[in-house]
Amino acid sequence: MTELDYLAEEIYKRYGSVKRARGSFLYTAKQQRLTDMFRENGRAILGWGGSSAFTQFKNVLNRGLTGGFVSDFTNRPQKAISDLLGTQRKVYLFADKKSAMEAALNVCSESTSVFKPWSQVKVDWKTVDAVIVAPPLPWISGITAVAFNHTVDIEIKLSHCEEKFKTARFPAPVEAASARAVYNLIKALQEMSEKDWFVYDKVLTRYWRREGPYLYIKTDVVSREKFPSFLEHCLDCGVIINPVYEGCSIVPFGANPGVFSKLSKAPWIPSDK
Repeated sequence: MTELDYLAEEIYKRYGSVKRARGSFLYTAKQQRLTDMFRENGRAILGWGGSSAFTQFKNVLNRGLTGGFVSDFTNRPQKAISDLLGTQRKVYLFADKKSAMEAALNVCSESTSVFKPWSQVKVDWKTVDAVIVAPPLPWISGITAVAFNHTVDIEIKLSHCEEKFKTARFPAPVEAASARAVYNLIKALQEMSEKDWFVYDKVLTRYWRREGPYLYIKTDVVSREKFPSFLEHCLDCGVIINPVYEGCSIVPFGANPGVFSKLSKAPWIPSDK
């Protein structure tokens, strides 16, 4: 059983099936609202449901553009990611992060980085030759882009390597939604900052070390052996966390700090069992 399977099973055992998702919350069959800090491992970092990316997806889908042909939306992810990084890029899309990473390292082994929103504020992306970007689309797992700088050396390397890339062709609705999701991310990067994250510190920093909106388990507080107990305690308090010990959870920015009242009133205490 994977960590994600374990998390899904524990949620279901306590609260039944998830009936609806909105913002930072999941709503269950047992009429419970759960605060989601897993956020589909970051894919839902901008929240669940109701986004303009999903609207864009539906609008293009209604045109019947579901084939693998070139459309007016094919180049939109490239333009959006170029705008995100502030430099013109050549973008390739992959169906999973592993294939994207392999392609990036094959061309730019010494200048490859993964774009992680809000965690690299001092990075000058113009100096990074290959950037791996995952559009924040929680309902389309896997889609990952590699954005290469436009230089003579990289163009030469690409001419020899790109045929070996395990790229994926996505239908127009996915291309359109991916581009819109990146623009939504650009907007969020401009609007959200420390003021939106520190308000939860009183409760969360007891167990996590916070870097921007990202939460990393304090290993001296929650050991690997006790982590399942901690995860289940959080679930009992209506809070969903990243089921991977080394992974990061995400603060539910925009939510009232009161969502952690149960965790605050009933702090986790490791047992001796």
